[in-house]
Amino acid sequence: MPGLLSMVGTPIGNLSDASPRVCATLQAADVVCCEDTRMTGKLLQLLGVEAPALLRCDAHVIERRVPELLERVRAGERVAFVSDAGMPGISDPGQRLVDAALDDGLPVEVVPGPSAVLCALVASGLPSEHFFFEGFLPRKPGQIRARLQELAGVPGSLLFYESPRSVAATLALVAEAYPARRVALVRELTKLHEETLRAPAPELAQLVAERDGQGLVKGECVIVVAPPAAGEEPSAAAGLEPLEDALHAAIVSGEPASAAAKRLARLYHLKKGDVYQQLLDLREDA
Repeated sequence: MPGLLSMVGTPIGNLSDASPRVCATLQAADVVCCEDTRMTGKLLQLLGVEAPALLRCDAHVIERRVPELLERVRAGERVAFVSDAGMPGISDPGQRLVDAALDDGLPVEVVPGPSAVLCALVASGLPSEHFFFEGFLPRKPGQIRARLQELAGVPGSLLFYESPRSVAATLALVAEAYPARRVALVRELTKLHEETLRAPAPELAQLVAERDGQGLVKGECVIVVAPPAAGEEPSAAAGLEPLEDALHAAIVSGEPASAAAKRLARLYHLKKGDVYQQLLDLREDA
């Protein structure tokens, strides 16, 4: 009989969030796969779980680990997978393992635990009927601006992970892209100094910049951005120049019409054919 792959949620700060089922699953595992064996070993010790075999399975090695782990499940072993904190499989290499196990017809269970994404969304008080989890944004400002522009038309709250070192700079770019929206910064979730700051995007960016200058921004952070308001134009929400100006710039630069239409349609959340026709019309009028 095959064993079982268990995706186990672990505390993101408060050890009391580890349920009896979490502890029992880890105790019964033949092997616990984790991102950092030292961190997970310490967690098991704090939870009073006798440490089984620990196997490093971070993003750098997961691909070559998958066949071995599937074979262990087929052989009847209980394989537990944890991230450093929170639900594995969310912005985490565990997703690759679950995908492969299901394709192989092997049993998979999820042992629920805390999730920074959902905790932050609830703590923000912003609309939660629809939301989009981006994970970490790109590192370079230009890339961040482009990605925020692409997300401007998403009809739900946006959630981003960010480090305390970069959160002030990222919030400044969020304020530039979505100046009319409310934004929340949720940090130190489930810990002693858990905090939620919420304000219009420009105000929050200024507040966090001031705190950052005083060295007061600490702990892992989640940024939550409210959805676009009813009737809000994506281009206005993203701080983009008017479409006609962007089309004129494409014409002047000599960019091929098809390439320009594809790029601008994606950026302004429009149909490529409509943008292409506007481009041709402007060329004829020029």
